[in-house]
Formats: sequence, structure tokens, C-alpha cells
Amino acid sequence: MELDRRTLIAGSLAAAGLSPRAGAQTPPPAASTALPPGLPQPTETIDLWPKGPPARLAAPLAETVDERSTDALVTDRSVRGITSPRMAVFRPDRPNGAAVMITPGGGYKWIVVDKEGYEIARWLTARGFTAFVLFYRLPGEGWSSGPDTPLVDAQRAMRLIRHRARDFAIDPERVAAMGFSAGGHLCADLAARFAATVHDPVDAADRLSARPFCAAPIYPVVSMDPGIAHPGSRSLLLGAAPSSSLEAMHSPDRNVPVDAPPHFLLHAEDDDVVPAENTVRMRAALKARQVPVETHLFAHGGHGFGLRRAIGKPVEAWPDLWRAWARTVGFA
Repeated sequence: MELDRRTLIAGSLAAAGLSPRAGAQTPPPAASTALPPGLPQPTETIDLWPKGPPARLAAPLAETVDERSTDALVTDRSVRGITSPRMAVFRPDRPNGAAVMITPGGGYKWIVVDKEGYEIARWLTARGFTAFVLFYRLPGEGWSSGPDTPLVDAQRAMRLIRHRARDFAIDPERVAAMGFSAGGHLCADLAARFAATVHDPVDAADRLSARPFCAAPIYPVVSMDPGIAHPGSRSLLLGAAPSSSLEAMHSPDRNVPVDAPPHFLLHAEDDDVVPAENTVRMRAALKARQVPVETHLFAHGGHGFGLRRAIGKPVEAWPDLWRAWARTVGFA
């Protein structure tokens, strides 16, 4: 990736609205119930759009957080109705210079806060990575940017992380993407269409590359082919009766460029929500373009295992497999 590192780092706090001291940021999604003791919650956020998202809403939205867990010691929140897309920041005690942008899943109906967001971020920061959990806008909630709505936010988030690299003691080149389920679709879409023009530039950050250093779509939604697509994600992203051209445009396996970043793919073959064929097709598309890819298919694991539901199964090894692979591509 060709990036002018000196330009990226020098004056990174000078752009209006991008300094942490420039004004109050929107806090993380509010907890709807008391939180368990001992779990660090993020307090630092970065708003993506200083003057609001570059799109119109069909009707007003209210950000809503739902707690789905019945265990008082384990949170499982989801959030919907996001109108102020933002990143929750997790800083390690000893930064290793690399950052990971996390896009949690939720079928494009909501965004999972804990299982595929904060828990992953805590695991990463314990190992020196700076983590950014992205709360992106949902495509089925009436934004004029339609199916590109999540990608608009993901591109912007990658650019802002690079623009703010000095604030976080990270190398602006070493910013990875990791996503889960529908967030895996967003991760793969970003890795395929990082150079697509999906919004007009709003400031200096938008002159930077949105290409991830590497990408890790985990049990991802990939194809919009109705034969293997996750029906809910497909419907909320594309509508009830999309054209074949719209399906193709939003199937990352059909849009892999020759300069796509290295990929780490992971799926359980007994996934009864998002068929593993999504990952198989993604791997084939990357191979066809000679893009480096490592693929892990596990017999058991189901869907949405994250960290907590992988315990005691062979798939429990996945985070360490990712970390070992990350070293091989020069990320960590």
C-alpha cells in the first residue's frame, strides 16, 4: 500500500473536528441495565462525521440498546437506530503499533455490542493491539445511501484511524479490519471496495486510503446469491426483490480487486445461519486474483461463536490462529 507516512502523521491533530480536544464525542451505546463488575467499558469514542452523516433519513430514528442476556454476569447487548456512527476505542497498556477495526455482526438488523465487539477488543488490547469497535449505520433503516450505508461508515472509519495514528501510537499503515457475520460482510466489502467512491470528501482524512492492511471476515455473510445468502441480511441490505446487478455489486466475492489485502477466513461447517459456502466462495475469488488467503474450516462451532461460545471446542483456537497468521503477513 502506498501511503505518505509523513503526511499521515504530521499535523494529524490539526484538521478541524478530528482532535480529541475539539469537542465532545457521542458516548458509546448506553447500557440498558446495570453492568457486571470488572468488565472494562469504553469511555473514549470517535464520531465519524463532524457535521452528521452524508445522507438523509426517511424518518427519525432513536438509538436503542437491548440486553438479550439473562445472566447478570454476562452482557449480550445489541444496538439499533444509530444516527451518530462512531468508534469505541480500546487502548492497550503497551501498544504494539498495530490497530484493528472491528465490525460486529447482527444481520444488518442491529449491531452486537459485547460478543463480537467489546470482548474481541479486550482480547486484542491484552496483546498490544489498539482496537476500534465500529458502530455503523444500518442499511435497512431508511438512509438515502441505501446498500452502501455501512461501507460509507467503514471507509470513513479506516481513514480516521489513519489520520489520528499519532494519537494512538500506531503505524498508519498497519490498520486491519476484522468483522463477524453481517459485520464480516462489511469487512469483506471494505477489503474489496476500499477505493470505491461512495461519498464526497468532507475533510483531510478523506484523502487517505481506506484499504485495510489485512482483513479477517469471520463466519461472514458474503454472497447475495439467494441460494446461499443469509436471507435477513440480504433483505435489509438490498430490499425484497433486488436486481441481479445489485446482488453482484454487494457480493464481495464478485468484486475482489487485484490489490485486495491479504485475508484470513474462518467458518464452521455446521453453521446453520450463514452457510460455510460463503467463505468457500470468498476463498475461491481471492485465489483467482492471486490475493494471499488463509482459510480455516471447522467441523463444529455453529454460528456467532465469537470467543465465549467457542470455549471447549477446536474452534476455540481461532484467535491465536489469526494472530499467528497476522505475523506471517507482517501485521504483528
